[in-house]
Amino acid sequence: MNTSVQSVQLEERENAMNSSPPTQRTTPLPDITPVLVVGAGPVGLTLALELDFHGVECVLVERNTTTTQHPKMDITNCRSMELYRRLGVADDLRKVAIPADTRIKVTWATNAVGWELASFEYPSVAESYEQIHLRNDGSQPLEPSMRVSQVILEPTLRDLLETRAEHAQVHYGWALESFTEDDDGVSAVLIHGETGERHTVRSQYLIGCDGAGSRTRQQLDIGLDEIDLRKMLIKELGLPKVAKAVAQAFLARGERPADGRFYLVHFTTTDTEVLTRFGTVWHLQSPEGWTIISQNDSNTFTLHAPLGMGLDADRIDPREFVYERAGRKFDMEVLVANAWTPRLTVADSFGRGRVWLAGDAVHQVTPTGGYGMNTGVGDAVGLGWALAAQLQGWGAPGLLTAYEHERRAVARRNRSAAARHSVVRAAVMSTFRPSMYSERWLGERTRQQIGREISDLGNLENEAWGIELGYRYDYSPAICGEAEGQAPPLRMDVYTPSTWPGSRPPSIRLDDGRAIFDLFGRGFTLLRFADRDVDGFTEAAAQRGVPFEVVDIRDDRARALYERDLVLVRPDQHVAWRGNTAPTAPLLIIDRVRGARN
Repeated sequence: MNTSVQSVQLEERENAMNSSPPTQRTTPLPDITPVLVVGAGPVGLTLALELDFHGVECVLVERNTTTTQHPKMDITNCRSMELYRRLGVADDLRKVAIPADTRIKVTWATNAVGWELASFEYPSVAESYEQIHLRNDGSQPLEPSMRVSQVILEPTLRDLLETRAEHAQVHYGWALESFTEDDDGVSAVLIHGETGERHTVRSQYLIGCDGAGSRTRQQLDIGLDEIDLRKMLIKELGLPKVAKAVAQAFLARGERPADGRFYLVHFTTTDTEVLTRFGTVWHLQSPEGWTIISQNDSNTFTLHAPLGMGLDADRIDPREFVYERAGRKFDMEVLVANAWTPRLTVADSFGRGRVWLAGDAVHQVTPTGGYGMNTGVGDAVGLGWALAAQLQGWGAPGLLTAYEHERRAVARRNRSAAARHSVVRAAVMSTFRPSMYSERWLGERTRQQIGREISDLGNLENEAWGIELGYRYDYSPAICGEAEGQAPPLRMDVYTPSTWPGSRPPSIRLDDGRAIFDLFGRGFTLLRFADRDVDGFTEAAAQRGVPFEVVDIRDDRARALYERDLVLVRPDQHVAWRGNTAPTAPLLIIDRVRGARN
């Protein structure tokens, strides 16, 4: 990438970082709206964009007066980028992300100024696009992942919503206090955090995207299924191994056993050389258990490190905390510092009636793998089109039941993956030996041994294509399953291209250069790869008022990948039905995919 382009991208990222305060809105908070979304984080903003995409009016409220100052996530995965492309904002988001020519590198080291132990390197966005173009066999995403901090992503999504959306509006400073539900809708009482003013909004649906402490979920009295992370690690690694690692850490550094909390320090520095000893590194990690994340490959970083039992986080000096782990002092400005506790939870329900939930309100995972916000983006799209179907009159309530069935299964699977990656991190911590800091022969030997173990354990948390692309809505009440044949296996590490019902279909460019995903419409899209009479299918859709478009494709490679002559793709880009001939009872198929035959 040339210098001028790179400087433009840097300027756009800095503008995004400085644009946290929302623009002054002159539109008053309305009294009535079809959909009220509570929580304007990335999931709530994406849901509002999705509803706007379908022409549905909505109001989005956020209790905070600005977008987040916490760098909660730092990568938007390839599936999320495909969904953002569908919404027409992927290119805008890439403008504020890490430059497209920057490779992704994860390095394990003794500390920031010590020795490298192992590294895993991945292609840049530009290189990934080239690989996607060259392979074109359905095994690749349409869009590569994107590195960007939530501190930048959130205001960018907000600005896109405020400048482009015709049917959505966002209001900051308003929190949900309570709500009452009846057969026709929901009355939500909102309270302004600064003035104490209360305002009641009547909506047909209330959606809680209000985070891990969701007031919406609490009022619905929905519980959380939680995996105890510390107990899981002891079970997976074995008590002797854990005890040995704890003893090593205490003897070497005087550290108490970790109690499950982490301490975050988000900072900037002008002394960037101290954190670039091993090149431009995205994640710099140590067997001590800490990770330093480069947020912009320039001057902004975030440290996460475990805390010991009984340690008072309020008494920590953030600078000294960073210096001790980096290995030396350097110039820095602390932006945010606080303790936090990673959790592995999935809600017992995703909602009911006219009140539904998405994002962290229904699932929380450890940062390993980056599945938190990215799972939430899938929730937002899955819930958004189902709500649009209800409000436009062609969808049945079974679509909302299907939303819970589909997305809860994905949340549980992603939680399992995040837990698995956490165990790998703990296994690396168990390799810690004080001799790894030594310049003597034993130090070199120890570092080689630790490096081999890290390499053997691998870095699946950044390579789990089966999690990112290969999830499938098996047994969904809004998917037409198949009695014959065998579904491709679901593996974390491997994505198998398939149009098995419920799958994300394979991404491929046709012989004429068009991306097949770009042919999918806002409603249902019937891909027709051969001359088949589908008049009865289109008439059945029209009878039920279902948006339905037939797209003719004559491409042998695409037909082979899509496995059938006819493939019906839902608005969220998942396969709803497939066959080599049109169904003999098309109304039954249409009713199932619109949620009317649960």
